[in-house]
Amino acid sequence: MHQLDDLLYLMARLRDPQTGCPWDLKQTFTSILPHTLEEAYEVADAIEQNDLPHLKEELGDLLFQVIFYSQLGKEQNVFNFHDIIDTLVTKLVRRHPHVFPSGELRSEANEEPLSDEQIKGRWEATKQQERAEKAKQLAKQGKTEATSILDDVPLAFPAIQRAEKLQKRAATVGFDWPEPEQVLDKIEEEIQELREAMASGQHAQIEDELGDLFFAMVNLARHVKVKPEMALRSTNNKFERRFKYIESCLALQNKQLQDASLDEMETLWQQAKQLEK
Repeated sequence: MHQLDDLLYLMARLRDPQTGCPWDLKQTFTSILPHTLEEAYEVADAIEQNDLPHLKEELGDLLFQVIFYSQLGKEQNVFNFHDIIDTLVTKLVRRHPHVFPSGELRSEANEEPLSDEQIKGRWEATKQQERAEKAKQLAKQGKTEATSILDDVPLAFPAIQRAEKLQKRAATVGFDWPEPEQVLDKIEEEIQELREAMASGQHAQIEDELGDLFFAMVNLARHVKVKPEMALRSTNNKFERRFKYIESCLALQNKQLQDASLDEMETLWQQAKQLEK
């Protein structure tokens, strides 16, 4: 079977200035970013479909993105694939002192197993130390801007994921609602403010209040330990499944969607719900 070294060799061949692939030679970090995001979502889709044979293929496609970036980094003399592995292993050993107590990869754990909360606490403490160290390094470079615990939450995250990350980070220093019921109260408050914005007819205000409502909903999901992205993906799938039921039933009646009334479609929607039960 082919090994990792074969993949690295293949990537180098694709980027060979003389004999490589014209498409691959044109690519940059920026140009392949959309492909990376697409591959990540295809991995997620295969997992949700429980299509494990397909998952194997999609994981390979995602790995290829990492290999591509490492080749670009190597060509620009900024990093290579082995640097990526070294950085990753070093970071994970540092963030798991309960598994690697001496800070060495081959060290053996010698303490009682920790609870999930203890592990989470240590993880956050380690990441805070890393952020503080990063701030020191920036200061040495003459970059004295004020740092925030929110600084390294990526701007490129999807909005729902970034909202969740921002809230989790703020919660580590106590900026959080103690109980989910208080978040529900906040949601009701945001709904009322949205109603007022809609009554005003001011589009910018409506957008602002709708954003606040989304943010509060993400906060509630976090409090009740539901991943908001997964919850919404599930609802999307449910909507698609029920809507397709409406389409199929109308087709059996030789009807097009545009020929059916809203009442007819609602009746079929309710039938789809009952069938799912």
